This record gives sequence, C-alpha cells and structure tokens, in this order.
Amino acid sequence: MAARPRSRSKRPAAKQRAAKFDAAFRGRLRDLLVWRRDVRRFRPEPLPRGALEALIELACLAPSVGLSEPWRFVVVEDAARRAAIRRNFEACNAQALAAQSRMRAARYARLKLAGLDEAPCHVAVFADRTTPQGHLLGRRTMPEMIEYSAVTAVHTIWLAARAQDIGMGWVSILDPREVATILDVPGHWKFIGYFCLGYPQAADDVPQLQRRKWDRRRRPDSFIVRR
Repeated sequence: MAARPRSRSKRPAAKQRAAKFDAAFRGRLRDLLVWRRDVRRFRPEPLPRGALEALIELACLAPSVGLSEPWRFVVVEDAARRAAIRRNFEACNAQALAAQSRMRAARYARLKLAGLDEAPCHVAVFADRTTPQGHLLGRRTMPEMIEYSAVTAVHTIWLAARAQDIGMGWVSILDPREVATILDVPGHWKFIGYFCLGYPQAADDVPQLQRRKWDRRRRPDSFIVRR
C-alpha cells in the first residue's frame, strides 16, 4: 500500500499592517515642509554623537531608480580639506558677484550664502554613475536618473534633519571638479552638492532670499501646465 503524502499545514500568510497617517500627521508634515530652511547661520555646539550617521541612514530610505542607491556621502572632517573647500567657495562667489548687474551686485554682496565656518558638520553628496546595483533598470534611456536619485536622498536628509531641529544648508557656489579633487573621490562620481549641518541660530518659515528681497515665491498654480 502506497504511503500517503504528508499533509502540509496551511498557515495563513502574515498580513503586513499598512502604516496609517491621520489628518494630524499630515498637518505636521506640511509644517515640516514649510519650516524646512536652507540654513546659513549655525550655533557653534556640535551635534550629538551618531546624529549625522542616523540622518544618513534615513536618507538611504529615499527612492532610487532601479533600487540603485547611487548616493555616496563624504563626511568632511579634515581641517585642510575644509579650508580648501572654503577657498574654492570664495573664488566662485567672487566670480558670481562680478557677474551680477550693477543693480543686483550690492544686494548679492550682502547675502550670506554659506555656513562653512560655523557649521560643525560638512557632508558632500555624490552619485555613483557606474554602480552595477539595480542592473541599469530605468536608466538606459535616462541615465541622469542616477543623479536625480541622489537628489531625493538630499531632500530626505534635509527633512529628517529639520524634524530633529537640525539645520542644513546647501553650498552650490563651488567648482564641482575641484571639489572632487579636494575630496579625492573616484572620477566617475558625479558631484551633487556640499552641505553644512548643525543647530540653526534661528528658525523661520520664510526663505532667507525672500526676506532679503532677492526674489519671491510664486503661487503653486503658476507652475501647472495642463494638456
């Protein structure tokens, strides 16, 4: 007589409970977006030990094309490299000032455009254009999606930092090739941005450039095109 096959117990698959976000949370999320600022003025005290690494961990939850995770974070602690970045900023900023119109030059000169001297943490973000991770999914026709993915990580860390009362400022007045040389990174890494992090001197829900009358925000519906 043939042996009966062993019956396998059928256990119901564990149901994963979806996160629920109520109206109160959505309101707080909007507050976070409104109060996120490009910070230039920092208090001198350092961040708690491990705080920067925890923020980077949250940044790695950002979406990326094909799950490629191309972001690369260079934490700049060396004083000589920081000084070289500072010199590069000064040179690029002088060129930017010279390019302003006569009407704009005085206003530009009064703007504080970097917190390099005060911020306790400096982080440069790069995108690894040649990463094999993701097997090129989604980037054969749009290879720039690698850089876009790294930018989503930047925005994620920016919001995560603000949620912990940590300020973050983007220093974009830099020469990308010189930054890559100063930080000694692989040649195929694309420079995304240089960021200062620390506790801000003050919080504000209005962008500095709007407060200094450099420009103003537009209505959201002015950016919508319907076809």
